[in-house]
Amino acid sequence: MSVEPFAVEREMAGEHAGVVTVRLEQPARPVVVLDLDLVRRLEATLKALPAEMSGLVLASASERAFVAGADLKSIMELDDAGLHRYLKYTADVFLMLSQLPCPTVAAINGAVLGGGLELAMHCDGLVAAPSASGKPYPVGLPEAGLAICPGWGGTNLWPARMNPEEAIRRTAMGQPMNFDEAKAAGLFDAVAETPEGLMAAAKGWLKAERERWRAGKRPARDGAPSRWIGRPGRGAAVMSGLERVRLELTYTDAAEAVFQAVDKGLVEGWEAGTACERDQLVRLRSTAQARAAIAAFFARAAGKK
Repeated sequence: MSVEPFAVEREMAGEHAGVVTVRLEQPARPVVVLDLDLVRRLEATLKALPAEMSGLVLASASERAFVAGADLKSIMELDDAGLHRYLKYTADVFLMLSQLPCPTVAAINGAVLGGGLELAMHCDGLVAAPSASGKPYPVGLPEAGLAICPGWGGTNLWPARMNPEEAIRRTAMGQPMNFDEAKAAGLFDAVAETPEGLMAAAKGWLKAERERWRAGKRPARDGAPSRWIGRPGRGAAVMSGLERVRLELTYTDAAEAVFQAVDKGLVEGWEAGTACERDQLVRLRSTAQARAAIAAFFARAAGKK
């Protein structure tokens, strides 16, 4: 079955010559949602990128969201073996983004939740802008609020981009931030003043990052994202934050899954941390608590239509 790649825009001249922009789009949906079709199209796009590109901007064609999370319906319908395959396949596609031989940046224009934030954090940089509506949009990993956990590295990625204790706490509680809170927390590497300025800000960040690479500060391309908790200088702060949050929060199965994935990543590495997430997600989504929480989520969503 042929898969149609996403449209690719390439700067041919000027200070951003060679920069490629990939826009995620799903015309049949009001917002972009992470599902198997989107992942396949992303894979096809990444495989077809020009070898000589100087940078990549990952953007969204949706005006309301960068990616508004994963398709929970599909996750709940797959059997255990099928879900394991889907999670691993998607993780491998996300890592393709992390291993490109040029700087990469996610241009965040709206809600970026769950798998959408995990996808964005596989880029070297996060550049954001306020929403076109003026209302702060959500940013975070809400899975624990549905009695499940992230499945594509979020537990090992978010604490590497802001205060680790706060990131672990929010992941374990399933409590996203809004744009203003994320900006104040330093989650974004740059912030455009207006929605219209987002792409210029993202390309400006890429230009500065290319200069860092030329100065010998090129991040590792070693089978893990450039920004995760296992990078040098991060471990002590992450472990300290993990210990404090573990003592502070009331036990839940979902929170414990988050804690185990963080610990596994710190001790055994990226692949072990993300494999732990997948195992926990497959297990948790079959619990009575998760089934009830997700059914209630679907009911609320249906009521809003």
